[in-house]
Amino acid sequence: MSLFAASSYAMLREIFEQPEALARTIEQYAPGTEQAADAFASLADSFSRSQRIVISASGSSRHAGLAAEIMYEDLAGIPVDVEYASEYTYRSTHALVDPGVLVISQSGETADTLAALREATARGLSTVAITNNPRSSMAIEAGVSLPTLAGIEEAIPATKSFTTQLAVLYSLALYLARFRGRMTLGAAETHGARLKAIPHLLERALPTWAEAIEELAPALEFSTTIFYLGRGVHYPMAREGALKLKESAYMNADGYPAGELKHGPSALISDDTPLVVLAPRDVSDPDSMLRYAKVLQLTRELKEQGRRIVSIATEGDTEMQKASDWCLYLPPTTELLAPLLEVVPLQLLAFYLALRRGINVDQPRNLVKSVVAE
Repeated sequence: MSLFAASSYAMLREIFEQPEALARTIEQYAPGTEQAADAFASLADSFSRSQRIVISASGSSRHAGLAAEIMYEDLAGIPVDVEYASEYTYRSTHALVDPGVLVISQSGETADTLAALREATARGLSTVAITNNPRSSMAIEAGVSLPTLAGIEEAIPATKSFTTQLAVLYSLALYLARFRGRMTLGAAETHGARLKAIPHLLERALPTWAEAIEELAPALEFSTTIFYLGRGVHYPMAREGALKLKESAYMNADGYPAGELKHGPSALISDDTPLVVLAPRDVSDPDSMLRYAKVLQLTRELKEQGRRIVSIATEGDTEMQKASDWCLYLPPTTELLAPLLEVVPLQLLAFYLALRRGINVDQPRNLVKSVVAE
């Protein structure tokens, strides 16, 4: 166990437990294993009538759902709507006709999400729950339960529960792609092999990220606001990074699609507003490279304006390094798997900034692990 993983802070320990938690979860759900076949066996009946999926979740779990929206539409060709759980119950029953409903919750007891699940059940819709507690209310009441294998998460900010949600959601995307005839078994297993490589890649990179972020944290400690920017599947991770900073370090932060910065939010950027730019690239994917080129162009423009920039880029990317004050590197992976890696430096940034600001990072004020109704 590393010195980081042996920390007295539950949040830091749990950040460093992610490779193991992911390995357990991926072994359960990645294509080509008996475990995965058993886990997804009942899904054919659950989603066989559904021509679209509604994902209902809150907080970090909703950000996982936003990433899943892109995974499911790109890989499986199934339309997805991502709803705030607190809003789903009040949507018209005519707004979305007979979707499959997927709820995501760390605890499986989040009041708004549980209410959304019960409303979907009352409407006669097929339901699936992804939670970190296989004995939770959501896991029991949903038509199908797909529990993550993160293990107990003591710190209130979600870390390993979030990345294991992403792993289950990606595996489900591959299953749906196979079920809908959009992907051959060989292709699904190739995607699954890349997913299985993620824990090792993460384990290799974690100590380097932690040391680098601990060093850069003093330069950001007194910032009034931090903007997180990303395109495509990286935008939900920008949202998640901003949320982590708010709840852990009590700092104002916002996550935006990189292309939207000039449509209003740029008016808020000043010398006290650093930017965290998510710019991974998959050189084998033309769409990924197109998005990357746009993000690189924006980063260069911001740098020319004198802005301070922390970038998350793929190993070997010297251009983002030149355009940034600090550059953290991800091991290469595919576009849709990059979120499982890139969100971890954002977790570390929130942790080290909270530490410098004297905050009880494991028990932030006004927050609890399972959000109950008022």
